[in-house]
Amino acid sequence: MDSPGKKPGAWLVGLMGLGSLIWFLVRVIPKPSRAAYPCQRAAAPLAGGFVIWVAGLVSARALYRRAAARNSVALAALALAVLAAWLPLGVTTGAPAQYFPNPEDKFTPSEGPNHPMGQGRGIHPGRVVWVHDPDATSWDGKTGNWWDDANTNQREVDGMISRALQNLTGRKSDQQAWDALFKHFNREHKLGDTGYRRGEKIAIKINANQDREAVWTTGRGVPSPHVISALVAQLINSAGVPGEDISIYEVTRRRFISDPIYKRIRANSNPSFQRVRFVVEPDMARDGREAAKWDRANPIRFSDPGMPAAYLPQNLTESKYLINLALLRAHTLNGVTLTAKNHYGATYFPEKGGWSPVALHGCGAASRPMGSYNCLVDLVGHRHLGGKTLLYMIDGLYSAEHNEGYVMRFLSFGDDWPSSIFLSQDPVAIDSVALDFLRNEPRATRVLGKPDNYLHEAALAGNPPSGTVYDPERDGTRLTSLGVHEHWNNATAKQYSRNLGRSEGIELVAAR
Repeated sequence: MDSPGKKPGAWLVGLMGLGSLIWFLVRVIPKPSRAAYPCQRAAAPLAGGFVIWVAGLVSARALYRRAAARNSVALAALALAVLAAWLPLGVTTGAPAQYFPNPEDKFTPSEGPNHPMGQGRGIHPGRVVWVHDPDATSWDGKTGNWWDDANTNQREVDGMISRALQNLTGRKSDQQAWDALFKHFNREHKLGDTGYRRGEKIAIKINANQDREAVWTTGRGVPSPHVISALVAQLINSAGVPGEDISIYEVTRRRFISDPIYKRIRANSNPSFQRVRFVVEPDMARDGREAAKWDRANPIRFSDPGMPAAYLPQNLTESKYLINLALLRAHTLNGVTLTAKNHYGATYFPEKGGWSPVALHGCGAASRPMGSYNCLVDLVGHRHLGGKTLLYMIDGLYSAEHNEGYVMRFLSFGDDWPSSIFLSQDPVAIDSVALDFLRNEPRATRVLGKPDNYLHEAALAGNPPSGTVYDPERDGTRLTSLGVHEHWNNATAKQYSRNLGRSEGIELVAAR
């Protein structure tokens, strides 16, 4: 019988670990962003296990091989130090890959300014409205929480959304603006020149990625309760939508819609606000929040045949309209997280984590090269996601450093809170504008790699650079352009092609 130290299987595992460590170090040290690659995510656990094994051997023989032990400990310490730089960032089995900041990976557009691609969407094609109001945000960074009424002015936020709606549609009142949005949507879907009709449901997708407990940590980068409240008030008071026909949802596993949002809606004296639905993943369904149910009849068939099908919550598929309310911030894997990636929190994978977008980590990553398939395009183009979106919104009152970070002041806004809200009917245009704002912010250090790949693919979805046939329903109908993409002329003027008098491209309207 072989002794434990001579088992062939043990030595084979040791050799695999050594090979994984060498491979990891050779590939990652010259370029840290490679730690996000699938091959490195697979190698990291084996390499880490090998380092622990070596350290154990060194400790066991330290008494009689001190000299060798010193060399081995030094090697192990070096390897541990290198691995420690990436393991906390998610390079572990079953964890999402994360992107480590590296100057060589700083995002630089692949095309010059004012080179529009794709076709603008909306009443005014390609229009994005930006409202900036510093009076809405007054948090000193230490007193209370930024979402307290003492630090965020609800009246100012209400006015920001009102101005944005009217500037987006070109109408003179909020009621007229909503009517114009609904009528445009129905005309585009060949449903006649009709506005909202009572009984038609509206879903609101928020980004509650950091909302994981009932009580928020001070400074956490969560959705603004004031923005959500202002939107719900607009729908009920100006658009005439009954509360029971509105659902607010975030169904990612272990995410919640906490009391600062929930109680702000419920506190309104109008009974209609008491009937607004809050939908979360089943394990978090409590205290008035409903459990999401996945709709088996409406899958997302990704255009990459190697990806599993995803499903959507019933509150979304049963709704006629969707409002995509995203956040303005960088992302450690995708470079940015805006309206397109907000759809990650609406997916259910029966065989890949359930209510979790883990199966999507990588397919939309900024580490992918330009001209490659991007699953964000399938999400934006799916008939129950981008296909039913009435309005795209980005909440930039208090932007976080990244998807797991805390709120921060922007140097590009005079070392102040960004205090901004963006609205559009064009999913590509609004994300393009938000990307320009984020790449111009020195403190948004995670805007790395190629985060605009999905914007190129989406703008040119009918004939994308990757050559992918985007057909997320697999019904033989290929997607066409999902919107217009370009970059502004410079960070000072912030002018896009339509601002420069051209008949195509993006139009940025600053409605202060």
